[in-house]
Amino acid sequence: MKGSDLLVVALANEGVERIFGVPGEENLDVVESLRRSRIQLVLTRHEQSVAFMAATYGRLTGRAGVCISTLGPGALNLVTGAAYADLGAMPMVRASLVPRLSHYVAC
Repeated sequence: MKGSDLLVVALANEGVERIFGVPGEENLDVVESLRRSRIQLVLTRHEQSVAFMAATYGRLTGRAGVCISTLGPGALNLVTGAAYADLGAMPMVRASLVPRLSHYVAC
């Protein structure tokens, strides 16, 4: 079992029904784990949309909206939506996932 599988199982155990995200090289393992789970991945074209969707989901349902992004500029684009959620006291979980270094380092 990979770490991405554990993450998805933990989220499912907490009752998460959908995750908002932008697929990318850094989070492909999580996207694949989500594909095999009962959690729906809602795809968007921009990380800022992901954050606003997760924040609004949290506001409307009272349950934490979960969002994932890619690294670097993708993580930075989450900041506006994260600030919106924090200022509005909306429950939100956000993650910018880092892959294993062994994928990039010659062994």
